[in-house]
Amino acid sequence: MSRIGRQPVEIPAGVTVTVSDDKLVTVKGPKGTLTQQVTGDVQVAIDGSILHVTRSREDRESRAKHGLYRVLIHNMITGVTEGFSKSLTIVGTGYRAALNGKKLALTIGYSHPVELDPPANVTFEVPAPTSIVVKGINKEVVGQTAAIVREVRPPEPYLGKGIRYENEKVRRKAGKAAK
Repeated sequence: MSRIGRQPVEIPAGVTVTVSDDKLVTVKGPKGTLTQQVTGDVQVAIDGSILHVTRSREDRESRAKHGLYRVLIHNMITGVTEGFSKSLTIVGTGYRAALNGKKLALTIGYSHPVELDPPANVTFEVPAPTSIVVKGINKEVVGQTAAIVREVRPPEPYLGKGIRYENEKVRRKAGKAAK
């Protein structure tokens, strides 16, 4: 049996989890509401403040979905209670970020500033001109939004300039002068 899938998910106080007849899991908490459709031979059962994810078959697809849906539901519960965040760092002379209302304005070496709109339930924070924090309740959307911001100017290998994740290590190449 799946080691991850068989672990119970604890539902904290202040969070309500409901499972409908068509296997739609809805999690409501202090930060918002998230839903997830469960497919395949995976069942979700709630026993008091403990949620169990089980499967009825032992084939490869059912085993994979068993662990997947357990982790997705756990991330939904974490998201509506604590939220998720992803930090980015801007490296480069004159490169900076600012907020225009809710939009993120990036000045990163193009002839014009690049403005990005946040998706629903996602916010941008700019604690310093060279750092960006993407926050939200859905882990997948936060990660995808951070990837879109990084994609505007990914770090280049010679000088390391660009937008990178906070703890990302950029492999540097030796230039022509090194030969």
